[in-house]
Amino acid sequence: METPMLPYPTATRYPLTFRVDYPDKPLNRLSSFFRFLWIIPILVIATLLTSGSISIEGTDQSWSWATVGILFAPLVLMILFRKKYPRWWFDWNLQLTRFLARVWVYATLLRDDYPSTDEEQAVHLDFPYPDATQLSRGLPLVKWFLAIPHYIVLFFLWIGAVVCIILAWFAILFTGTYPRSLFDYVVGVQRWSLRVSAYAFLLVTDQYPPFGLSE
Repeated sequence: METPMLPYPTATRYPLTFRVDYPDKPLNRLSSFFRFLWIIPILVIATLLTSGSISIEGTDQSWSWATVGILFAPLVLMILFRKKYPRWWFDWNLQLTRFLARVWVYATLLRDDYPSTDEEQAVHLDFPYPDATQLSRGLPLVKWFLAIPHYIVLFFLWIGAVVCIILAWFAILFTGTYPRSLFDYVVGVQRWSLRVSAYAFLLVTDQYPPFGLSE
């Protein structure tokens, strides 16, 4: 059986980095109050991009080739049989992940900037193009399973994040600011989730995600 090879030293920072600039001015109370309405147009675009399924006409069957729009199944096959990660697939996954992150930041009231489809804005997300020859052939088949401990922890962390977002909503309405402690927690939970995604679905690294909210 092939021994998995790690393309990055375990002692270094995790390959996926994510941070959001803390607002340097009061947040817009009106925009925050009606955020569930303002977000609809960009949410429609995000939904169309992340449908990721192909239906067979005349049947009840469908085949999912993507996970929230991320090219997943083709990558598993390419790494398994060819040890390749096509650059255009990587670019698509990176840009789509960045776009979805901007939508998420806007939805969770972290920033007032309306999500751009192509500009970085105040949301900084990056992961390097992997050397596919250094990725394990077999791991992509089981990474989703190996990440189960993270799913369990993140389930409870996201419950806490929802509570923080609700508290922040009230704080913004009364003070115009997103409490820094709540801001850092919500960003940290998303960072953790993105790192699990980088490992299990984006397949850009074989390095197991750390358990933690910090950068």
